[in-house]
Order: sequence, then C-alpha cells, then structure tokens
Amino acid sequence: MLNLDWENIQNEYDIISQKLLDFSLDPKNRAELQKKSAQYENILSIRKKILELQEYISETKDLLTKEKDEQMLLLYQDEIEQSENKLKNLEIELEDFLYPADQRDERSVFLEIRAGAGGLEAALFVNDLFKMYSNYALSKNWEVSIIDFSKTDIGGYKELIIFIKGKNVYKHLKFESGVHRVQRVPQTEGSGRIHTSTVTVAVLPEAKEVDISINPQDLRIDVYRSSGAGGQHVNTTDSAVRITHIPTGVVVSCQDERSQIKNKAKAMKVLQARLYQAEQEKLEAERSAQRKQQVGMGQRAEKIRTYNYPQNRVTDHRIDLTLKKLDFIMQSDMDDLITPLISWEREQRRKESCFVQ
Repeated sequence: MLNLDWENIQNEYDIISQKLLDFSLDPKNRAELQKKSAQYENILSIRKKILELQEYISETKDLLTKEKDEQMLLLYQDEIEQSENKLKNLEIELEDFLYPADQRDERSVFLEIRAGAGGLEAALFVNDLFKMYSNYALSKNWEVSIIDFSKTDIGGYKELIIFIKGKNVYKHLKFESGVHRVQRVPQTEGSGRIHTSTVTVAVLPEAKEVDISINPQDLRIDVYRSSGAGGQHVNTTDSAVRITHIPTGVVVSCQDERSQIKNKAKAMKVLQARLYQAEQEKLEAERSAQRKQQVGMGQRAEKIRTYNYPQNRVTDHRIDLTLKKLDFIMQSDMDDLITPLISWEREQRRKESCFVQ
C-alpha cells in the first residue's frame, strides 16, 4: 500500500468533521468541507479494507504452508489469487481518490485545427490530422461531425472545427492541444526537398449548462450563405451562422447544417466551450504559474509533437517519446502515443496531491 502519513490523514478528517458541526458555516465553505470530508472518508474506508484483506491473505498463506491435503491446497491457492486481485483493484481505487482525475475527462470535445507556418503544406497537414483524429474516434465508437471549415484550392484546410461526441473523449484527446510540427516533402514541392510546417490544435471540453451562462444581450448573430459543399439548398440560402460574444470578442461560426436553427445551436455550443475553456485557463493561471508546463494544459505556443515522414517517426516532446510507426499512427493507431501521456498526467496529479508520501 502507498506509504502515506495515515495518522495525519486521520487527523485532517477529524478536524474537517469537527468544522462541519459549526452551524454558522456559510454554504460555500460547507460545500467545500463536505467535499473534502467525503474524499478523506473514502480514502480511510478503502485503507481499512486493504488492511483487512492484507491480513486475510497473510493468514491464508500461513495456512497454505501447513496444509497437506491437495484439494485444500488448491482451495487456498485460489482464495489467495482472488484476494490479491481484489487487493490490486482496491489500491487502484485508493489512488483514484488520492489523486482525483480531471472532472472534465468524460466529456465530448470540440477540436480546432488550424494551419500555421508552411502555407498550403500546413493546410494539407490539417486535413491529415483531421483524418487521423476521425479514424481514432471511430475506433473508439465516438461520433464525429464538422462544425466549421475554411478550405484551400488544393484540398487542405486553413481551419477546421469538429465535434467529437462520446464518453471520455477529453481524457484521451486533451493532450493534443499545442503545436504539431510536420517534416516531409510537400505535394507542392517539385524538387523533393523536405519542408517543415506547423499546425495548431486546440481541444475544448464541451461546456455544460451549469458551467457557464451567456447573456443573450451580449451576442451579435449574423447569417450568411455557406461556402462549402452540401447541395444547392446550402449554397443559395442564408443557413450559415456567425455569433460574436461582444464582451470578449470571441467569434464562432457554423455552416455544417442546412438548417439555420441547427447551425445556431452548434455555434452556441462552440461559444460555450471557448468561454468555458478561457475561464478554466484563467483559474489555472491564478492557482499556479507552473501549471502551464503540465500535460493537459496544451499551451498553443509550445511545440508538442513532430511528425517526420522520411523516417516514419513521431516524437512527443513533452515525455520524450519516439515511435517508429508514423504510418500506423496517421491511420488511427494513436493509443501508443496517448496511453503514456495519460500515465504521465497521473504522475503530475500525484506530485500535486495534498497527501504527502
């Protein structure tokens, strides 16, 4: 079991329980203390179960050494194996309470991909990343829909905004926020020279109604004709919607649907996500200037990953991970990139925990 100061944890729980007896507590402080109390209570409860199970395993192993009957030996061995599996599950559960995950992990996301340095080649790589994320989403049984886009003449995108709906999407894709660098011979290059281009990715968790409220009077809504494919109806009617949040200057657009009402609803979802993300980043910055260096924050000015096509190599610079399987990753096989990042984030949570090891 984790080497923690259990006496101190018990004392903290007792102090919090005593504070909760004070009827003069304001609702906000009471809610915070109740949340802490529940966390400590769960931690101490699981620890008790772990100690009891460890004692039971020890006693059963002692009986095993003394037993001569073969059937009883098999029974004891089976009992020990089952108990050790329960113990592992309890230890994982304990870590989840000690180092709680991001509450937004289970949410769907808006993924914004934009061409950076490299002109048309960067725009083509936007399309490549779009395919990679879409195929990865399909492999996870998530749904993908395009919200807004700006195409180039040769098939790439200057900007692309998609919505990926499913469970735990943000948990897996939040690490994609940042600058993605690609090194390859562009389709537009005739001399065969390797170029370096960049694309920025922003991952915004879907905001819930309780997360952020928007005053309708703070919005300016414009409609215009869609510029994308979709049939005569889309191109000849004012179905596309642009919403401007006047206090912040944030502008969002949606032209995916034929219905102006549906486009407006989707644009509002994107606006809520952007404002929610801005508020979260503000809170994070206030808590600690060092937080921006951690996985999940995805500062857009930082290069997070390099895709080297000639060497079939992809490198994630945050955890110094290099894989020689770029071809498979671009097709959808991203778990070998994402799983180590999830583990790294878990270690960051451990370091930040208030529970001293």
